[in-house]
Amino acid sequence: MLPLMLKALIFDVDGTIADTERDGHRPAFNAAFAEAGMAWHWDEALYGELLAVTGGKERIRHYCQRHAADFLKSPDAAERIKALHAAKTRHYVSLLGGGAIPLRPGVERLLRQAHGAGLRLAIATTTTPENIVALLPADLLALFEVIGAGDTVANKKPAADIYLWVLQQLALPPTACLAFEDSANGVKASLGAGLPTLVTENGYTCGDDFSGAVAVLCHLGDPGRPAVARCGSLHGKTLVDLDLLQIWHRECISSS
Repeated sequence: MLPLMLKALIFDVDGTIADTERDGHRPAFNAAFAEAGMAWHWDEALYGELLAVTGGKERIRHYCQRHAADFLKSPDAAERIKALHAAKTRHYVSLLGGGAIPLRPGVERLLRQAHGAGLRLAIATTTTPENIVALLPADLLALFEVIGAGDTVANKKPAADIYLWVLQQLALPPTACLAFEDSANGVKASLGAGLPTLVTENGYTCGDDFSGAVAVLCHLGDPGRPAVARCGSLHGKTLVDLDLLQIWHRECISSS
């Protein structure tokens, strides 16, 4: 029986549910640039730097400010950025449709276990709703009660706004929930909303500052593919399950 204290899990998407950035979003941006006849190309190192900015349109503008300032002088720069981002989303959805990006270890297992045990599920992300629909199988997507995505709020992570919006839709206090993130910006957002937060880092975020997180793991783990903690304790377990979530949640609440 789950304790009444823990009532919902709130997931980031990119880098958390699936490792989408390097092999999904980055090549989709490049395909959009090429389609528009532009010479821009974001390699893995540059894209890692650009991930400091959340939101696709915001990331394009940030790139222009540093590498293509003349682009922003055009009176229709905002519309061109919007069009580039729309093309990028189309290319990204096409990549996902080809099954190029699997979910990270343990994600599907934990989502189904949590839903079956009566935990409510939500998403808090800056990616577009179209990207989420393309990434998640329909039966898995249906498990989420609330989806905060894209331009749901004006201020993207590291602002806490998207998490505050999701909490409002759930009508729950942050102490009743546990957030799942993969980046420093995401953790700043979730902690800023008062949420206990678990981190599953990836290749782009393994050097980030995750101070305040309950634990930092390589992934959630699956049978035969154990999770490893860089920070925090797995309490003798080899994968993240509902019992471990309860332990972490109680630790966070008791220490707050």
